[in-house]
Amino acid sequence: MAPNNDIPLIWLENRHAHSQEGSSAAHNLLPDGVTHDTRAFHAQIPGYEMTPLKRLPHLASRLGLGSIWVKDESARMRLNAFKALGGSYAIYRFICQKLSLPRLSFAELMSDEIRARLGDITFASATDGNHGKGLAWATQKLGFSCVIYVHKQTSQARMKAISEYGAEVRVVDGNYDDAVRQCERDARDNGWQVISDTSWPGYEDIPRWVMQGYTTLLGETQEQLAAQGMVKPTHIFLQAGVGAFAAAMIAFYEKLFGAAAPISVVVEPRTAACLHHSMEIGDGQPHAVTGDLDTIMAGLACGEPSPLAWQILWDCADFIVTTPDYVAAKGMRMYGVPLKGDPYVISGESGAVTLGALAFIMEYAGAAALREKLQLDENSQVLLINTEGNTDPDYFRNVVWEGVFAVPEAYQWQPKSG
Repeated sequence: MAPNNDIPLIWLENRHAHSQEGSSAAHNLLPDGVTHDTRAFHAQIPGYEMTPLKRLPHLASRLGLGSIWVKDESARMRLNAFKALGGSYAIYRFICQKLSLPRLSFAELMSDEIRARLGDITFASATDGNHGKGLAWATQKLGFSCVIYVHKQTSQARMKAISEYGAEVRVVDGNYDDAVRQCERDARDNGWQVISDTSWPGYEDIPRWVMQGYTTLLGETQEQLAAQGMVKPTHIFLQAGVGAFAAAMIAFYEKLFGAAAPISVVVEPRTAACLHHSMEIGDGQPHAVTGDLDTIMAGLACGEPSPLAWQILWDCADFIVTTPDYVAAKGMRMYGVPLKGDPYVISGESGAVTLGALAFIMEYAGAAALREKLQLDENSQVLLINTEGNTDPDYFRNVVWEGVFAVPEAYQWQPKSG
């Protein structure tokens, strides 16, 4: 029977994961000491604060889990998303390399002397929203020009949020992958420097630095969990577009715990499921999906995996799950209207899809086999990462207030009898 695109979950187990001892791709991404360096750099940025780790004990109990922990990146740098961690660190590493310096303090990075040595640089990237805003923020702080490419379905609110940090926004008549290609062509023609989290042949150093920058949030998380007497989560759910964020998080735990790393579940939009498609083909190579990639999960609307990220996912990701948009919408409402005693979380579409997926895994009868495979039970300590807050206010209100993208009646929660 062909898969029904309306069902909450379509999933694959990665039988290749952990088939060899250690992942060279994960260790190449995170050589010894790099996660310490990334966090030390971010800690110098004015306004840096550790984002909160929130616990949802009542929801965990309702779903039959030990704990649900949410790393809430909606508070990051007042930017409403985690992406600035990657872009800022990549720019920093690029500048150090360009000046042949092993490292710079943030004060040195901001100095007139360093700025004069660098001259005029224009940074550029394609984005679905949050990466572009984070890059615009970083370049504005350092006094550089920035050009950001977006696809035609990008909302006005997301484009306005980017331009408010001084970047020029260019709209490409196509999808996210078309915007990536147009940005690369224009940057080559104009002598601009691309700062992207997706890689391609000959362009790997900067995406690697971006991914390294993301790991600051898990360094914080481990410190926060340790304060609660926990060594690590048992499971981690990660949203994915090109796969860079998910791969960086999985590599962090692979590096730290090896075979004892948390079980990982990577969640994608059904209409932009390039990682699931690649895993289903199963030849170890990344494969693209085509089309307009239309989904409310704007930050995940990517049709081509990043090759750099894909190798880590092929080596280490345990499960790949695809969901329709209503799963993300349900996650937004669950975060925003929590059970009594649980903290509320403001989460956008891409940020909330992992909570929606977790809820369906635990409650949807058709997910029984996946639930068993994952060994999710009352002893499980599940980590979710809310990657974005309310980044598109009109869309957010439509979902949370108006109830658009409602769960189909056949898949709605039903009280248990007895």
